[in-house]
Amino acid sequence: MKTTKTALVGSLAVNIFLIVCCLVILVPIAFMLTASFMSPAEIFSMPYRWIPKQFHAINYFNAIAGNDRSFIFIRNVINSLVVALSTTILSVIVSAFAGYGLSKFQFKGRTTVFMMIMGRMMIPFEAIMIPMYITAVKLGMQNTYYGLVLPFLLNAFGIFQMRQYLMSFPDDLLDAGRIDGLGEMGIFWKLVFGNSTPAIATCAILCFKGQWDNLLWPLLIAQKETMKTIPTYIVKFTEEKTSDEGAMMAVAVIACIPIVILFTTMSKYFLGGSSMYSAGKE
Repeated sequence: MKTTKTALVGSLAVNIFLIVCCLVILVPIAFMLTASFMSPAEIFSMPYRWIPKQFHAINYFNAIAGNDRSFIFIRNVINSLVVALSTTILSVIVSAFAGYGLSKFQFKGRTTVFMMIMGRMMIPFEAIMIPMYITAVKLGMQNTYYGLVLPFLLNAFGIFQMRQYLMSFPDDLLDAGRIDGLGEMGIFWKLVFGNSTPAIATCAILCFKGQWDNLLWPLLIAQKETMKTIPTYIVKFTEEKTSDEGAMMAVAVIACIPIVILFTTMSKYFLGGSSMYSAGKE
């Protein structure tokens, strides 16, 4: 009886803790959403009113138009979509190829290669940012989509994810494909890639989010207004002399929409990809 009561108390404590964590996470999101419909004076009023007295939908028009009414935000959204989608698609394919090779092929130095990739994950981007920038400038990649996309195609964490997931992929299925006459490329595309949806979805979501939120590299490589992305647009918006806090919140809400759509449509695959962190087999 005591054991049952102890288990109930423990379960209740865990649930309360999770609810509190959820509220802590959701409060800033709720603030951003409600503030996007408020006037600047109402945003800074104390105590804060979570329901606007009057909905200022004009904030969203101001967010898109910008203070100079150039509507460059639309081009910046397109840039972010092109960069994030291109990087995600290519990075997932490269990660899947590398993960498949590291998990299913025996070759000399395989462990060394994998450890070097793992070591790359330990190096912060800031440490290699300047050499990457100098290289990109010398190659004429400044203010181009190539400069924004190519440096991030080799995703060390994505390779690690795919390798861990494919370690548990059944070898018998691969052997059956070879018996049926499939080449290695056919086996990869039809059997491995087609049956790795959870790992691919997880890798795609994380890669897309990383590139959609990327600020530092676009800030360096894209000086032209027509090549800037959403994060750099937000920085410019906040640095202007006449700041419109309601429009800022509206920009932030708009910037969150693609991530929310991506996660809600692929969440079941994302959650199913947790098996990629299993130890697998050597």
